[in-house]
Amino acid sequence: MARLFGRHTGLWAAGLLGVVTLGPLAVFFPSTAAFALGAVGCLGAGTALGRGSGLKARCEKLSQEVNVLSQRLLKAEQVAAPHPDASPPEGLRAEVHELTVEIGLLSGIVRDLSAVIRSQDDEIAALKARDAARAQQAAAPEPQPEPMPRIPVMAEMAPVVPPAPPPRPSSVEQAWTPPILSRLPEPPAANVVEPAPLPVPRPIPPRRLETPRAPSEAAIIAAFDRGRLDVYLQPVVTLPQRKVVAYEAVARLRIDEESLEPVHYLSALERNGRTTELDRRMLARAESIVRHLLRRGSDARVTYGLSPLSLFEPGFLKEIARMAGDGQDLAALEIALPQASWRGLDSGQRALLTALRGRVGFCLDRPTDLRFDTREMADQGIGQVKVPASLLLQPAAARGALSDLAVEDLAPALARARIRFVVTDVETEADVPDLIDLNVPFAQGAAFAPARPVRGEILAALPQEAPPPPPPADDPGTERRSFRSLLRRAS
Repeated sequence: MARLFGRHTGLWAAGLLGVVTLGPLAVFFPSTAAFALGAVGCLGAGTALGRGSGLKARCEKLSQEVNVLSQRLLKAEQVAAPHPDASPPEGLRAEVHELTVEIGLLSGIVRDLSAVIRSQDDEIAALKARDAARAQQAAAPEPQPEPMPRIPVMAEMAPVVPPAPPPRPSSVEQAWTPPILSRLPEPPAANVVEPAPLPVPRPIPPRRLETPRAPSEAAIIAAFDRGRLDVYLQPVVTLPQRKVVAYEAVARLRIDEESLEPVHYLSALERNGRTTELDRRMLARAESIVRHLLRRGSDARVTYGLSPLSLFEPGFLKEIARMAGDGQDLAALEIALPQASWRGLDSGQRALLTALRGRVGFCLDRPTDLRFDTREMADQGIGQVKVPASLLLQPAAARGALSDLAVEDLAPALARARIRFVVTDVETEADVPDLIDLNVPFAQGAAFAPARPVRGEILAALPQEAPPPPPPADDPGTERRSFRSLLRRAS
């Protein structure tokens, strides 16, 4: 009943009221009942007409809305459908950009070659014109000068130097000469050759800035022997908070009030077999710095990069083991080795480095590619990886050095293996947002803080170098060196 009378309750009530009213009225007053029934019919017809017009308006409105929806659906289909003028995907866009850059470089090279060829063509044309002028002059008859009195002054004149006093003329030459003849040029001699046209000048190359002269190898060795080593520390900060959590120790050599970075003097030390001695001195200074930080209650780490040649020095790794001791006092000291050295370790070196695990930390730096095997690195005890920003932010330039992982997934993969990922050589602030987008947790470079020297009192707290072995009794002035060091110096 509720379903039957729900929407039409008013109509049923009006019909029931009409039947109850018009039934007795039709019995007693038939004419009145007829008029009343007609009025009710007219009222019903008007009501039905009004509802019909309302339904018609609603249908028209619905049809308009359906039309709008259909138009929107067509637009959506056009947008979703592949269009020939649609923008290419990101990969294609990157490849097109690389091709555009290469085409630009090639066009610049072609432009330079065309300029060089044009200048050479101009020089060749000038040489041909000079040869033609010489041939034409040689074929032409020699002009015969007209006899005229000799003018000594003209022979003695020069364009810049004031003329010397002419010699006293003889009796024949004392004849009067008209003034106009003194301004006439001297007749050309037979062997005088006309000057050739000047060649077209080449474009002047840009002037290079003069760089300071590099010190000699003897000066570098002398400064190293005198112990003119300074320790610089460059902080490693977190991103994006920029909190200092570690330092990298760098050795600089002072020569004539100039501080040289390792790239300027390390090759000279390698040729003279001094890199192992450099590492010994720097490890002693790094030990002093670590102990100073521990006394201050700091948990910052100190990293120092060893030379690959020191691994082949007999007893060097054992010296590091003796320096580290049996405890974990130097656990904050990290020894960094290049990626090529980690991959080329022999069994003996692996055993010695394994014995150092837990007493000192290990770091991988100077990578040649980003193909890191996290399981193998964890087995070797590597707790930190340092990658230059250029290798990470310029994948197009280092296409052959990329790993199978995406660049943004490299830091999380190393973090899962409990390996710290540090990006070095960050020079500008513009690279910092890109590193944050790549989920890089730690960074190092001039954009955050430059390398600063360590105060002398910190290095003086502990002995800077291990005491050398006692010299032989028969020759106290000689210094004991290993046979491998002597061979390296001889070569």
